[in-house]
Amino acid sequence: MALSPRDRRLRSDHEAMVRLQEESSILRFTTQGAPPDRYLVTFQGRGISREPGRQDVAIRDEHTVLISLTAAYPRMIPELVWKTPIFHPNISAGGVVCLGGYQTNWVPSLKLDELCQMLWDMVRFANYDVESPYNREAALWAKQVAVRFPLDDRPLRDQVGERARTPSEPQGANAPVSKDVLDAGRTPIDAEARESATTGGGDANTGTAQPMVREPEPVELAADDEDSVVFIDAEVIEESTSDKDDILFIE
Repeated sequence: MALSPRDRRLRSDHEAMVRLQEESSILRFTTQGAPPDRYLVTFQGRGISREPGRQDVAIRDEHTVLISLTAAYPRMIPELVWKTPIFHPNISAGGVVCLGGYQTNWVPSLKLDELCQMLWDMVRFANYDVESPYNREAALWAKQVAVRFPLDDRPLRDQVGERARTPSEPQGANAPVSKDVLDAGRTPIDAEARESATTGGGDANTGTAQPMVREPEPVELAADDEDSVVFIDAEVIEESTSDKDDILFIE
């Protein structure tokens, strides 16, 4: 019996995902359906999370997203729901993911493995938009915090050409954390900026909220191994008023 165009696409996507998993130490997935139309995809690498009801943010090393290929796929965009805590300007607190222009102008030729590449880039803050956020507090945080992005240097297909890498070149999750990762403590969002984000007075969409100048303040946080979350003692050593991104040194 001949396969429908949709089933042929689903099979093609699954084959591409299997190849991607073979070429990556970062991505793992499970599926439902025959051919698969639901993927639970897990990325293992550095991202940012904030637990509900808390103000501090932390490095998180495992991130899971549910991808549902609906009956309208590939003509319509897949349904994406983030299942683990994440703090990102383009992912809502409820886990709804915004893919920018693809949200309203989906391209049917975009394959599932390419979509996963976009999601990994979002996790590691290689891809984020603070001008049209789904999470305004995360957008304000990304504007104000002294962090060097991306948080994880590894490409999703990090096993391709792995043998050519020399042992003296630490990459991604193996790179030192001590100098350039994260202000992991509470990142103050001043009341005026918070009010602007919620009332539109200094709209985060237009980037008019101004970063607040902070006095150096050490932060002490505890580790929580159960959630694969690592908290770091951080202290702002120096801040610059220039337009260049500030760099945070962690001791």
